[in-house]
Amino acid sequence: MKDHENINFESKCVHAGIDEYEFGAVVPPIYQTSTFKFKSAQHGASLFMGEGKGHIYTRMSNPTVEAMEDSVAALEGGAKALGCASGMAAINTVFATYLSAGTHIVCSQAVYGPTNTLLKTVFSRFGVETSFVDTTDVAAVKAAMKENTVLVYVETPGNPTLAVSDLAEIVKIAHEYGAKVCVDNTFMSPALQRPFEFGVDVIIHSMTKFLNGHADVVAGIVVVKDAADYTPLKKVLNQTGGVIDPFNSFLVHRGIKTLAIRMERHCENAQKVAEFLEKHDMVESVTFPGLRSHPQYFTGLKQHKGHGGMITFELKGGYDAGEIMMNSVKLCQLAVSLGGVESLIQHPASMTHFSMGPDARKEAGITEGMVRLSVGIENHKDIIKDLERALYEVGEALNVKQEKNLFR
Repeated sequence: MKDHENINFESKCVHAGIDEYEFGAVVPPIYQTSTFKFKSAQHGASLFMGEGKGHIYTRMSNPTVEAMEDSVAALEGGAKALGCASGMAAINTVFATYLSAGTHIVCSQAVYGPTNTLLKTVFSRFGVETSFVDTTDVAAVKAAMKENTVLVYVETPGNPTLAVSDLAEIVKIAHEYGAKVCVDNTFMSPALQRPFEFGVDVIIHSMTKFLNGHADVVAGIVVVKDAADYTPLKKVLNQTGGVIDPFNSFLVHRGIKTLAIRMERHCENAQKVAEFLEKHDMVESVTFPGLRSHPQYFTGLKQHKGHGGMITFELKGGYDAGEIMMNSVKLCQLAVSLGGVESLIQHPASMTHFSMGPDARKEAGITEGMVRLSVGIENHKDIIKDLERALYEVGEALNVKQEKNLFR
């Protein structure tokens, strides 16, 4: 369905990116091919000159991939999108397009560990300067800006702290300096947050997470607000080769059809689980955008259409408590990643953010006892019962007196 501007978001999830196909297929076919046959030598020449209509090679374009790209672009309210082989391939495509020797980037402190590492260990070697800043502090963002700042990269909510940055205010500052703003919208998805509405220039997702939603794909995407930004990003992606394949594109597009309804359940469950954790004796603190105790609660109300499915909480007992809990859960799966239908739990200090090192983790607010929970779509009572059992085991191991009262 090409004309999707006048339908509601839930309907866009089902219909966006869908075209008319040979034999009347309702679902976009999987064009699992590396190369495409030309109608004639002249047709091939026109395609290479960018004048003809069609496809040349799947690294450059593919109908199945384009259907998925059009779907995500429509959901975000963007002009165009570029499917990538992973979330990191999407991030690298943005960095490689806008950053060069002598340029400066302002990046959120609370950011996915490999994003931090990519800037520190790869782009630094090419003469790119990075300032890692608490982007929830607008004054700190402004103070970090320089004459050579070309990009402000914001992850909000941040990973894993769930810090919420005020996008409208950051955009004002960045654009005053002529810098682009790129937002990692993975944690919220377009169902809950649409950064283009706040003036953001580029959005990236790890589609591995909520967009696909079934923990069976590794994929990423770059979405642009203005079509003029598409061509330079496309050229970099084409030359570096980090493109998504047709089959994973098909799976993501299929997953997107249930995005709206899945996000409703993620939000409902996470709210109940966060409220349970906030009252538990073994929990030092809980960070969840839907709790009034969240430091950027009101920014979230302004920016989000729901509170999301991600929770972080700090255990009493630090690193040891985190390790014990990881070994005690049964329903919640001990695994990195997030956004799938199943609840996933992990310990950032020893897993996703280990590569940052202890000093960088401390600066980013990632403590030794922090636990990140991706709340799935199971019955919330089962999730809470599993967490309560595991927390009891933590207390027993650390000799904390408590009453065993499993959720019923």
